[in-house]
Amino acid sequence: MTSSGPPAGEERSVMLVHPHWKTILRPVLVALVTVAAALALIIVIPSGSVAKWERMAVGVIAVILLAAWVLAPLLRWRRTTYELTTRRLRLRQGVLTRRGRDFPLLRISDVSFQHGLLDRMLGCGKLIVESAGEHGQLVLPEIPHVEQVQGTLFQLVEDEQQRLNSDGG
Repeated sequence: MTSSGPPAGEERSVMLVHPHWKTILRPVLVALVTVAAALALIIVIPSGSVAKWERMAVGVIAVILLAAWVLAPLLRWRRTTYELTTRRLRLRQGVLTRRGRDFPLLRISDVSFQHGLLDRMLGCGKLIVESAGEHGQLVLPEIPHVEQVQGTLFQLVEDEQQRLNSDGG
């Protein structure tokens, strides 16, 4: 007997995605405005005995703003992953403190997506996963290529149900 999936007990990664790049658009714009404002302030500070310290203060404030409003969101975006495996949907997020949540494919009862005009133009959308049990509905916003992810997840759920049925489960 041949099997198209992995051997029993073996789990493999099928797809790994981060939230869509549009989630970091605001931090990138904040970075551009912060740098432009800092440069403008540094240029207009008149020469004098305290000019060096004033320019340094502007630079320090700009770095603090960039770290708080730009670096932190970029790190959160990069450290947020949605992984589809042959057995589960895995969610991981967090920079200093990591959080994770796993949804066994056998518990998933429905997979759908939504995206408006702008999301369709950018190639992203909202993935909605219905789960039996205590999890209920899981809504994952800003998923890139949401239609492909939805189709892949739906197929994985069907494959896992067939595997369980063929194993006599």
